[in-house]
Amino acid sequence: MKVAFVGKGGSGKTTLSALFSRYLAAHALPVVAFDADINQQLGEALGMSEAEAAQVPPLGLNLERIKDYLRGSNPHIRSTALMAKTTPPGHGSRLWHPRENNPLLIHFARDVHGVTLLATGPLSEDDLGLKCYHSKVGAVELLLNHCIDGPDEYVIVDMTAGADSFASGLFTRFDLTFLVVEPTRKSVGVYHQYKGYTRDYDVALTVVGNKIEHEDDLHFLQDQIEDDLLATFSRSDYIRALEKGRMQPITQLEAHNVSALAAMQQRVMSCEQNWVRFYQQAVAFHRKNASSWLNVSMGEDVSTQVDPDFSLTTAVQQYRHQFANT
Repeated sequence: MKVAFVGKGGSGKTTLSALFSRYLAAHALPVVAFDADINQQLGEALGMSEAEAAQVPPLGLNLERIKDYLRGSNPHIRSTALMAKTTPPGHGSRLWHPRENNPLLIHFARDVHGVTLLATGPLSEDDLGLKCYHSKVGAVELLLNHCIDGPDEYVIVDMTAGADSFASGLFTRFDLTFLVVEPTRKSVGVYHQYKGYTRDYDVALTVVGNKIEHEDDLHFLQDQIEDDLLATFSRSDYIRALEKGRMQPITQLEAHNVSALAAMQQRVMSCEQNWVRFYQQAVAFHRKNASSWLNVSMGEDVSTQVDPDFSLTTAVQQYRHQFANT
């Protein structure tokens, strides 16, 4: 299942992304976690040292390598240079599975206490003043478009803060989106903004309250969020120690916060993987980008990269059967 963590900057989405990833890994579930936030902190939140996190190969600086692998022998993509971050898979494309050891995972991924971490990487000095961070996150969008995870597998993405997620079609790539909200008017405002933007795209959205200190905080979120509020996390000694770099086993997390993680897992498990919708949305955003700017940038009509005879649903079934027999 593909899961996103979004929210206002400082709401704690990276902390909760890491906690949820570690909780799942502690239950022996396969977890691939992407750090797609401009503030690259997920590695450290998972338990890496600052030096170790800095050594994770950046996806954002290796987009051509990723494109070349995913393109495979797809005849609708004439060259790697013409492949865009929105290009959907077709016949001959290389799909990938969270449990496999393909060349991309071998090179880019690092194991952090049972969690497979991938990172977009920060902006480089050469990017400053020339590129926005979404040029880096395009690698994540491409990888998600070609990822065929199963219902008992988790692909978690710590997203950019606020409404920045809507600068691409990345916000539609998930089976469920957790919006992390603090008990403040500004944080609740991000919730209303996010819900408004996703309303027409059939995005499954639920809210996780964070930094709850008093009953008044809880009542505030219940009044503002109503039925979208799934679970809440209180401030805790465990989380404070974690944010200071003192890693403890997830079993030491307070019981009420563990219950919140369990509720989140149950909510993800209740989601349906709709591969038809997933592929249709990828095609729609690719065509939208093609007509808006990609065709001019690439010098040809890249909407022809869409394979009219390709069924992602069928490809998922075939790939899973093949993977099960290897």
